[in-house]
Amino acid sequence: MQWGIRTKLIITLMAVIILPFGIAITITYYQTTKSINDRFVSTNHDLIVKGEAELSTYLEDVAQMSTVLYRYTPFMSVMRVGISDNLSSNEEEVRRMLAYTFNSRPEVEQMLLYINKGKDSYTNYHSRISGRGKYESILSNPFYARLSRSHDFSVIEPPHEIYSYNNLSVIPNSEKGQVLSFHTIIRDVPLETILGFVSIDINLSKIRDISGRLYTDGVEDLYIMNENGVVVYSSKNDQIGKVNKDAWFKQIKKEPKGNKSLDWKDERFSGVIVYQKFSDSFKNWYIVKRIPYDVLYQGARQTVFTNIIIVIITLIIVLFATMFISLRLTAPIKVLIANMKKVEKGVFEADFESLGNDEIGMLGRHFKLMISKINELIEREYKLEIENKSSQLRVLQSQINPHFLYNAFQSIGTLALKLKAVQVYSLLNSLSNIMRYSMNMKDDIVPFLAEVNHVKSYLNLQKQRFDEQFEFELNIEKSVEEVLVPKMILQPIVENCFKHGFDQQLEKATIVITARGEHDHHLCISIKDNGVGVNDHDLEQLRRELSDGGSDLNQKSAGIGLKNIYDRLRIYYSNQVEMDVYSSKEGGFTVTIIIPKDIHNEVVHP
Repeated sequence: MQWGIRTKLIITLMAVIILPFGIAITITYYQTTKSINDRFVSTNHDLIVKGEAELSTYLEDVAQMSTVLYRYTPFMSVMRVGISDNLSSNEEEVRRMLAYTFNSRPEVEQMLLYINKGKDSYTNYHSRISGRGKYESILSNPFYARLSRSHDFSVIEPPHEIYSYNNLSVIPNSEKGQVLSFHTIIRDVPLETILGFVSIDINLSKIRDISGRLYTDGVEDLYIMNENGVVVYSSKNDQIGKVNKDAWFKQIKKEPKGNKSLDWKDERFSGVIVYQKFSDSFKNWYIVKRIPYDVLYQGARQTVFTNIIIVIITLIIVLFATMFISLRLTAPIKVLIANMKKVEKGVFEADFESLGNDEIGMLGRHFKLMISKINELIEREYKLEIENKSSQLRVLQSQINPHFLYNAFQSIGTLALKLKAVQVYSLLNSLSNIMRYSMNMKDDIVPFLAEVNHVKSYLNLQKQRFDEQFEFELNIEKSVEEVLVPKMILQPIVENCFKHGFDQQLEKATIVITARGEHDHHLCISIKDNGVGVNDHDLEQLRRELSDGGSDLNQKSAGIGLKNIYDRLRIYYSNQVEMDVYSSKEGGFTVTIIIPKDIHNEVVHP
C-alpha cells in the first residue's frame, strides 16, 4: 500500500499529537544536552590545556634544579676529585650546595647527593644534613641504573612514601607522606663520565594547588598519569601512586590523535571524559577530567520541562496548518507525478501550462525545460551519432564477404602447414583473427582482453613486416582483463603510430600499451610510441579540439582513429571519459584514455 504525501502528513502529525510529551522531551533534551556537552568539552579542554602547560613548566623547573650545581666550580671540583681529597673543605662545599638547593623551593622534603669518586653520599631532610655515608650499591636502585645506561638527564619516580636514602636521614613515621622524586645524573660535561647522582623529593602541595584549579571537588574527577599509567595526582587521594588499569584510560590511549573528549559509560562511571596529552619532556603523560552526566545535564532537564508547554501549543497549530497546506501542496505534485510517469514510458512531453509561482511551480517549469533539453539531445547527439557510427561500421564491414575470406585463409593456412611454413600459418592466423574481430556485427561491447588480443594480432603482423626495426610491449593488469569496453578503441590508435609516428630514419620503433585499474572504479589505458611526435603548436591544437569535442578534428594531426574513438567513447560514457595526448621535445607520442569500469549496454543499439 502506497501512501501519498497528504496521508503521510496527517498520520504523522496525529501520531505527534498522541505522543507529544515523549517526542518533545526527546528532541529538546537531545539538542540541549548536545549543546551543553559541546560547550563543556570546549571550555574544559581549554582549561586543562592551560593546566597542563602550568604543570609542565613546574615539573620542568624542579627537574632543572640540579643544573645549578654545574655553575658552581668548587662544587664540581669536589665531584671530580671526591670528598677524601680535602675532607674538611670539600664537605663544606657539599653542605653549602645541599642547603642552597634545598631552600630554593618550599616543596622540597629531602635531597640525596651521591659522589661516584669514593662512593660517598649525603642527605638533607628538612634542612638536616646527614653525615658522610658510603653507598656501594647505588645502581641497585632502578632509577639510578636507568640513568647510568641512557642519555637521559633526569627521571621522575612516581608518587611514593618518602624513605631514607642509604639510611642516612632520620624520618619519623608521622612525617612519612607521599613525595615525587626527581633523580638526576651529574656528568663531567662535556665528557660522559658519571660524577654522581642527585635526588630531590618534593611533596605534592604545588601539584595539588595547580590541579585544584582545574576541577570542582566533590563533583568532578581529575587524574594526572605518567607514561606507565601510574597516577601522579588524583582528586581521589587513595589513587595517587597506583597504576590506573581502568578501561576508560586504556580507551583514551587508543583514541586517534587530535581527539579531546570521550563519552563513557560503565558500572562505576557514566559521563564525559575530557583529556589532554602532555607535550615536550612529559609527552607521554596524560591529564584527564571526568564529569558525570547527572551533573552535566542537570540544567538541561529543567529546560526540557519549560519547553513542554510550548511544544504542545506549537503541535496543535502545526496540525491545522499542515492539513490546510497539504491540500494546496499535493494537487500540483500529483500533476507532476503523472507527467513523470509519461516520461518513464518514453513520452517526452508535458501536458500542463503552469503549476503556480511557488517552488513547486518552479519545479514544474524546470521539468518542462528538462524534457525539452532531453528531446533536443536525443535528436542531435544520441540518434544522429549512433546512426552515423553504425552506418560507418556497416559500410566498412560489408565491403568484404567474411565467409569467403575465412575459407580462403583456412585453405592458404593448410597449404602453409603442408609446406612446413609455420610462420606463414601464424601470420594468416593473426590476420584471420583481425578480420573476424572487426567484422563481428553482433558484439559492440567486449571484454578488454578481447580488444587486447585483437591489437596483439595486428602488432604481430607489423612485427613480421618490420622485423628487428620494431618491438612492442603489453603491460595489462590481470584485474582489468574482464572489464567491458567498446569495441575497436585500441587498434586505430596503434595504426596512427605507424602512419604518423614512425619516420623511415628511426632505427628501432617501439610501442608500449599499458592498462591498469585506477581507484577501483576506472580503467586507465596508455598507448606510447617513440616516434617523431608532434610540435607544441600541433599538440595544443589537438588537445583543444579533443576538449571541445568538435566533429572537425584535423585529420593530419589527430587522425580518423582518434576522432572516431573519442566520439564513440563520449557516446558510451558521456562526461565520464577522459582522453589526452602527450609529446616531448625528444620525440614520442602518448595517448591516455580513462574510462569507468562499468558501462551500460543499453546506451547503444547498433
